[in-house]
Amino acid sequence: MKINTKTPKNQLAFKGGSYSLAVTVVVLAILIVVNIFVSALPTALTKYDISSSQLYSITSNTKVVVNNLQQDVTIYWVVQADQEDDIIENLLGKYESLSNHIDVVKKNPDVFPTFTEQYTSETVPNNSLIVESGERSRYISYDDIYLSEGDVYSYTYTTSFDGEGAITSAIDYVVTEDLPQLYVLEGHGETELPSTFSDSIEKENIEVNTLSLLTAKEVPEEADAVLIYNPQSDISEEEAKILSEYAKDGGKLFVMAGPVKDGELTNLNSILSDYNISVTEGIVVEGDSNYYAFGYPYVLMPQMASSEITDALIEENYYAIMPLSQGLQVGDTSTGTVTQLLTTSYDAFSKIAGFELETYEKEDGDIAGPFTLGVSIETSGSGEIIWFSAADFLNDMYNAYSSGANVDLAMNALSSLIGEREAIAIRSKSLNYNYLTITDSTSSTLKALMIGVFPLTYLGIGIYIIMRKRGKQNEEI
Repeated sequence: MKINTKTPKNQLAFKGGSYSLAVTVVVLAILIVVNIFVSALPTALTKYDISSSQLYSITSNTKVVVNNLQQDVTIYWVVQADQEDDIIENLLGKYESLSNHIDVVKKNPDVFPTFTEQYTSETVPNNSLIVESGERSRYISYDDIYLSEGDVYSYTYTTSFDGEGAITSAIDYVVTEDLPQLYVLEGHGETELPSTFSDSIEKENIEVNTLSLLTAKEVPEEADAVLIYNPQSDISEEEAKILSEYAKDGGKLFVMAGPVKDGELTNLNSILSDYNISVTEGIVVEGDSNYYAFGYPYVLMPQMASSEITDALIEENYYAIMPLSQGLQVGDTSTGTVTQLLTTSYDAFSKIAGFELETYEKEDGDIAGPFTLGVSIETSGSGEIIWFSAADFLNDMYNAYSSGANVDLAMNALSSLIGEREAIAIRSKSLNYNYLTITDSTSSTLKALMIGVFPLTYLGIGIYIIMRKRGKQNEEI
């Protein structure tokens, strides 16, 4: 007779092991199927952004633009094989998942060496993009996606990612036929628009045209706004009358004009007189060190009043830097509504000597403050005038000193005139790390906890649990 050597406990253990093996196989099969299913889902459903700057997220502004698409948009991704940028790839996947009208197509320059020539004459680096819809297209260089900017204080570079801003702006550009029209006055020695300001205007899909009132005699009907930037000589009385009537009749006028070395801008400044605003002679100097920068009392840091133009800067604790300004003095008016945007301290005064000043001390004849350096005027005819009594503040150097606040201030003003659209409100995202600085004693304590205390504690808990289980098993046997 054959004796069964298996005890009931051995049989139970065998059955339990077989059951565990079967369950493991089933779970693994389910996981494989789920993994295959998830890999087929759109990027937006499978990747989550936990970065502090929301680097991998799409803003609501982009969603508004993309969801309103009525025509197909192709984004050509110019990149060599195995050279794809992970952040750009993730971003493009989100755009493609947002709308059936967006199609992302890779173009390997090794395979299609002449493809980009129909869109740009520039040398196209890897991971550049071309956005196209119908007959319109825009080229986005890799250098316009990853932006590097020098820090004037630390002599280092900061890097930011502007992929979403650049792509959404390009999509808005290629699908929009009627873009805002900005007319820039010329004929009075006006300075060329600074590069950072000019690039911001282009990104916001505002088309720039030149305007000479010496020949045109009127502002074109299609003009959404007229810009006067840093004229070095005065306009004529006739030009001043045309611009004044334009604003009174509902037009939008944006003026950035400071003191000039030769003469005065009498006719230009007369536009403000309709609203009881006068422009003082000379250059404003601050007597309060809290209101100027870098030890130069003419490099002003004015107080910003709350408005749709300044609120975003105030909330983020940014300060505009206004060098070489003239003082505005605002009186009561019944011909419109005047909002003072930037103001000096009560210790400010205007140096009559102007560019020939030899001292920052107040002298006989100098005009006492305080002054206004920027105003927003709503005319009685639904027009609007925004006036800054300085122009050099948009200089790239001063803009860098203000951490970009100067250009943001000007762009906010321009957006308030022409109406801000969703595509132009997307800012770049910083790629710089924030470091936590701690003392040596704190560092030693953390090392002891992480390397010694915590591991030994977990090891002790594990040993205790194992020994306890073995003791129970021995009791059962």
